[in-house]
Amino acid sequence: MNQSILFPDIQDWDDALNGVKFPAQQAGALIECVASLEYLSSLASEPLTTTQQALAVFEQNRFEIEELAEQLIEEEEYNAEGLVELRA
Repeated sequence: MNQSILFPDIQDWDDALNGVKFPAQQAGALIECVASLEYLSSLASEPLTTTQQALAVFEQNRFEIEELAEQLIEEEEYNAEGLVELRA
């Protein structure tokens, strides 16, 4: 694992993004990441209907989610708002 990208144990549901938003830090820079509800539902292999379910799936799959986010950060795959998006 690349130790230059760190993921604090912080995550929150974001209604506007319809996903779980979580930060990453690279060389002192804060990078916002979001795991979409569709992506989390695909990890759970079932539709998620509440924010609590989405946050629980995020926690259960944190390592996989952070690995994918790390890869996207290294490839500089940011959306127009500067976020790293994990989508199904």
